[in-house]
Parts: sequence; structure tokens; C-alpha cells
Amino acid sequence: MKDLLGLVISAFIILPVVIFLREAGYFIASGLFGVKNPRLTVGSGPRFFKFWFLDVRKYYHVYSWFSFDSIKSKSNFAYICIYSGPILINLFVAVVINALLANGYFEEYKTFWNRFIFYAFYYVLFDAVPMITVNGKPNNGMVIYELLRYGKRVDYNKEPMIPGTTEVEKEYQEEIKVIEQVKEKVQKK
Repeated sequence: MKDLLGLVISAFIILPVVIFLREAGYFIASGLFGVKNPRLTVGSGPRFFKFWFLDVRKYYHVYSWFSFDSIKSKSNFAYICIYSGPILINLFVAVVINALLANGYFEEYKTFWNRFIFYAFYYVLFDAVPMITVNGKPNNGMVIYELLRYGKRVDYNKEPMIPGTTEVEKEYQEEIKVIEQVKEKVQKK
């Protein structure tokens, strides 16, 4: 039972916080380079609530992303910083928590914080090691590598690496219409 409780805590508390931190890394870094209409979306499905730049959806917190409509500074340095944001924020938080644990802080909740550090480093590793993901898109490490090595952004898909917030909102509204139509059909039966 103890392991099951640990799994639940990891899945529903630690992992969402680490994912939020990851996406917040984009937000913080992009703010330095003048992005327009930034949005941090956490989850999928119907909107639970939207406040300022934060858009929280009802389902599957692991599926989260950052979007913006345009960027003032389109330099390679700006894009390297933006794509490094998720890596750096999780690395920073994990190292700080690890240092606190090493100095005797949080002893009572050491297992919780060790799990937190594990997931933070997992996302650092997933983001930093250059690779092409299952959907054919490069991860942050690959984008950074290509920018440093060849001086260009790389995207093997027709869609942009970071989608526009306005476009994402349009797609969301269309999805909600389809969901409502399905609900109406089910209720009529």
C-alpha cells in the first residue's frame, strides 16, 4: 500500500508540478525576448479555467505546452534561451532541493523530495539529450544543438515548433464544438 500511495503522489502531485515548472521555463525565458500573447497550457480536453497566461485543462496533465504568437527578438540566441528554459529551471530546482536535502533540510519528507528530484532530472535528461521524438519533432536538446552547430532552427514537420496561441485557441474552440455535438447526439438517444 505504501508503494501505491507513493505512485499516486508521484503521478498526481510531483509529476504535474515538475511539468508545470518545465513549461514555466519556456514562459520565463520567452518573456526576456518580448513574446506576444504567451500561454502556458497544462493538460488537455475542456478548459478547467484560464487566468492571464495560464490555461488549465481537465484531463491528462502530462500533455502540456507553451505557445506564443510572435517574438520580438528572432535571433538564434533568443531561441537557444527559450528552448533552454525548461532544462535550466528543472535543473536549478532539482539542484537546490538536492542541496537542501544534503544539508539536513526536509528530512521528514525525504522520500517525497527524492522523487521530485528524480522526475525533475528525468525531464532535464529528456530535454537536454538531442533526439528526434516519436512524433518526428526534435526535442529541445536537438533544437539547441542544430542552432549551435548549423545556426538554424530545425523542424521536420510542417507545423511550427512552438504553436501560436491564437491558433491553439481556435483549435480548442473547434474541439469543444465537436465534443458538444457528440454530447447532444448521446443525449438524444
